[in-house]
Amino acid sequence: MENVITKVTAVNDAVNSFAWGWFAICMLLGTGLICTLITKCFQVSHIGHWWKQTIGSLFKKDTHKKKDRGSVSQFQALCTALAATIGTGNIAGVAAAICVGGPGAVFWMWIAAFLGMMTNYSENILGIYYRRKNKDGEWSGGPMYYLTDGLGGYKGFKFVGKVLAVIFAIFAMLASFGIGNMGQINKITLNIESAFFSNVEAPTLLGVSVVNWVIGAVLLIIGGFIIIGGLQRIASFAERVVPFMAIVYVIGSLIIMFAHISTIGAMFASIFKFAFGAKAIAGGIAGEALKLAIKNGCKRGIFSNEAGLGSSVMVHSNSNVIEPVKQGMWGIFEVFADTMIVCTMTAIVVLSSGMIDLATGAPVEGVKDATLVATAFGNVFGKPGEWFVAIAVLLFAFTTVMGWSHYGSKAVEYLFGTKGAKVYRVIFVLMIITGAIMTSSLAWDISDTFNGLMMIPNLIGVLSLTPIVIKLTKNYVDRNLRHKDVKPMLSAIPEVQEEMERNLKAQESEA
Repeated sequence: MENVITKVTAVNDAVNSFAWGWFAICMLLGTGLICTLITKCFQVSHIGHWWKQTIGSLFKKDTHKKKDRGSVSQFQALCTALAATIGTGNIAGVAAAICVGGPGAVFWMWIAAFLGMMTNYSENILGIYYRRKNKDGEWSGGPMYYLTDGLGGYKGFKFVGKVLAVIFAIFAMLASFGIGNMGQINKITLNIESAFFSNVEAPTLLGVSVVNWVIGAVLLIIGGFIIIGGLQRIASFAERVVPFMAIVYVIGSLIIMFAHISTIGAMFASIFKFAFGAKAIAGGIAGEALKLAIKNGCKRGIFSNEAGLGSSVMVHSNSNVIEPVKQGMWGIFEVFADTMIVCTMTAIVVLSSGMIDLATGAPVEGVKDATLVATAFGNVFGKPGEWFVAIAVLLFAFTTVMGWSHYGSKAVEYLFGTKGAKVYRVIFVLMIITGAIMTSSLAWDISDTFNGLMMIPNLIGVLSLTPIVIKLTKNYVDRNLRHKDVKPMLSAIPEVQEEMERNLKAQESEA
């Protein structure tokens, strides 16, 4: 048995290094660059417009209004997507990227996010354009559908589109159990145990501490209540928790920054200095330092906001929005909030804490990336600071589980129908207890590989449908910014197009 596990681990490590290696980075950044160019740098050229249509629209009723039971509001769709993307990677992951890649990794994290904004934008508008209602009257969309109907709609590509759609759905389903469930629950359990029960000698059950079993049972009950209730309950939970947890974490991080205000200049100087190959960690040569900075920064940005993986499209497609481009703009803001704000706050905490030598880019002796952020908060706030980080990890990771439960259910729905999705939710909930008691990271590592492999079919779909992205963007800009009298492009499905046109006319008459 041990030999089998060793072989499986070796195979997974090889595939994972491909899925999350230079190939993935180049493919994701390349797609982001192409999407930026074909939309004429939409994230910059129309920054005022997309900002107004997203965060600036939060006080509009339509942003929060659910029009029917089969959809969620635009803001709920954003919060559910952020629930899945803002996870432990925004805390421990950023700290690890800096410890390995130096302060310069932060700069490349920003670059990955800047380009990822338009990848996410493109995915989302394609998700809305190709979505349809399922048997329960709920919107279903995502890479599976734009691969089947978009790429599959090209002459001679029907079979290719269908095969890639099935492959994506299988990868998403498998990834949801590990990276979206057991891995997050395991992180929660370890952090709570470390912060609150480190001095408790608890009895064991089947070789695992009773503390782990109790934490797992509590999370299972809470998670089951939310997840079994379906998207409406998940979205309602995310709408309340995500903004709160993000704002509180940002405020805490800003306090840390101001507590070390004298280091701010040196901190930003180190980010740019090490981003372009200054000799770094342990006297490494400039070329190697540059590679480490680029790889770790880009990987962290990509892994954090998931732009290009196609995952968040599955919840954005449930939005009550009529215009595909409007939901695309929420995708831009999603990447901005996740990486440019939350990940940057973590980077500031790490770099201003004194635990990274800003002159060499190396962590000071004895620093561990897994506890670096908690230590930084503890140095300013004392023990409550460590408790705060443990609670932040709990909220970040638990909301990730909620978001991924929806992604997995949509993947299963595509493969096995709506009944299969209901069975999946029950299995997903039961797996929560496994995450709390597991001692091996193999299951999480394998699902991490599937998570990375999701990008291949998804990006093939996005790149093949760039002509549609161009047409949808131009159509929206012509009608809404240049005020031309042009027929709106709202859906690839004729009956949905007609329904959306009626809804758009009704919306305009109300305004």
